[in-house]
Amino acid sequence: MQAVQDIKVIAVCGAGTMGAGIAQVSAAAGFHTRLFDLDEKALQQGYTQIRGNLQKAVDKGKMPQQQMTDILARLTLCNDMAECKANVVIEAIVEKIDVKVSLFNQLAAINQTDTIFASNTSSLSVTEIARQVAHPGRVAGMHFFNPAHLMQLVEVVSGEQTTPHTARLLYALTMEMGKTPVRVKDSPGFIVNRVARHYYLEAMEAVEAGNADISATDRLLEAAGFRMGPFALMDLIGNDVNYAVTVSLYEAFERAPRFKPGAMQAALVAKGELGRKTGKGFYNY
Repeated sequence: MQAVQDIKVIAVCGAGTMGAGIAQVSAAAGFHTRLFDLDEKALQQGYTQIRGNLQKAVDKGKMPQQQMTDILARLTLCNDMAECKANVVIEAIVEKIDVKVSLFNQLAAINQTDTIFASNTSSLSVTEIARQVAHPGRVAGMHFFNPAHLMQLVEVVSGEQTTPHTARLLYALTMEMGKTPVRVKDSPGFIVNRVARHYYLEAMEAVEAGNADISATDRLLEAAGFRMGPFALMDLIGNDVNYAVTVSLYEAFERAPRFKPGAMQAALVAKGELGRKTGKGFYNY
């Protein structure tokens, strides 16, 4: 049975914004980190993101150049799943249960039975994922927030099958990564996304009703103490990702009106205007 001091290698699957951010956090905490993605272009973009984040820290005097060099030395890029042998696997791939289950089962076949599998899902059922994975007691949620290298909170999610040992190990690992873990039980949207949904949905309803425009709404909420307005935040997260979470909660809560997806965001997703990553969303970039 693993202890946190036994964790030497962490594999992060998915080199998108979240996966790259988690890999950066892992490597910065001293772990040998394997960033996996089948798409070579995505891998290179992920590496560029990590390098850029670290260089900003160096330029601002928050990190010495040697530390940046050491972090990058602990990072390995791979597009061959056979290289994803690790003590802990964290997936940050598409928000589809069947795809996550397939990935975990393929990795289970090449890893030890005590390898921990953590999903970065923001809204899907950890219980349902674990139910279909070999040795489900080692499956849990480890939900980071965007941008992962800056945001402190991590929700450590226990599904029905998650063993207490798995939950404790991931809690301790989160602390080793310099983050703030919070234990939560598996439920739609966990805590943060369930509560935060209305930050986005009410803002869109207010704009659609003509109460204020997008920019004014963001400025008002930022002036009230929020770090980012809802529209700027949706663009940062990605409108496709944010919309998918809303749809997931809407269905999980039996289409309760309070979780009804916003028409404004649905229209942007249909047009491929996903926010910062596409250059256009609620704002132009």
